[in-house]
Amino acid sequence: MKIRVFYSLILVVGFLTVRGQEGHLLEGRWNLTISQEGKDLPSWLEIMHSGNNTLIGRFTYAFGSARPVAEVKKFDEVFQFEIPPQWEPGASDMEFQFKMVGDGLEGTMVYTNGKTYSWTGKKAPDLPYYEDYKLGKKIDLFNGKNLEGWEIKEGNQWKVVDGILTSDKSGVNLVSDEKFKDFKIHVEFRYPKGSNSGLYLRGRYEVQIADNVGLPPASIYFGGVYGLLAPNENVAMRAGEWQTFDITLIGRRVTIVANGKTVIDGQNILGMTGGALDNHEAEPGPILIQGDHGPVEFRAIEITPISQK
Repeated sequence: MKIRVFYSLILVVGFLTVRGQEGHLLEGRWNLTISQEGKDLPSWLEIMHSGNNTLIGRFTYAFGSARPVAEVKKFDEVFQFEIPPQWEPGASDMEFQFKMVGDGLEGTMVYTNGKTYSWTGKKAPDLPYYEDYKLGKKIDLFNGKNLEGWEIKEGNQWKVVDGILTSDKSGVNLVSDEKFKDFKIHVEFRYPKGSNSGLYLRGRYEVQIADNVGLPPASIYFGGVYGLLAPNENVAMRAGEWQTFDITLIGRRVTIVANGKTVIDGQNILGMTGGALDNHEAEPGPILIQGDHGPVEFRAIEITPISQK
């Protein structure tokens, strides 16, 4: 009822262009926390200007990929935008209303099922890059014997078979006990035909692992930072073959070498991808291996911390 009354007011007062200081303050990247069914879901919103008076953006929900926001409108003190469903149940658009409160955002979301949930937003932190760094001691996150060093969740399907970390069916994600900030990581993996997994850096940024051999490069395919950064080529090998990622992450800047080829070279990851564990981007985070999609195997997971000299 509240949202419909709001739209009735729109018809009376009409659209006010977003201009001046408030519009500039709104521009940028925001880490959102949506309170939904007793859970705090990390999400992400980017707002930028297009032309003199129009604001557009991108939004990433708690799952799925970043999707465009065609226009952020302003009615009196309230901002509003809509986006169509992606993987959410139902066919209704998701409707967002919010205000700037202090240096943050406060708003509501009408979900695709018609329920309304509240959320807050804080400006995403700067994560500086530095070239003058030193390498720490290499850590074998997978010891080749058992799941030591990993969080074991209810419903766990992960096991070690002949020295190989194996998820043979869809189940739960695997999260490292140890957390990291800047690092180099080397992984060796394989998957069966048609499967899909992912490697989450700091538990927030998914590098896609999927059977996408022969497809054009895209952010949602093999080697991409899901929904945000596309590789310059798709170097996925055939299902069943062992493949490698060598990834360097310093601040927001990531370089991905897939199967020996640099496919993303020093690009900034501007926000979290769907499925992020949290939105505390300035803090270290774990390595997460996606296990709730398809089968995948790993025979090496090696990480080397990086720190500034």
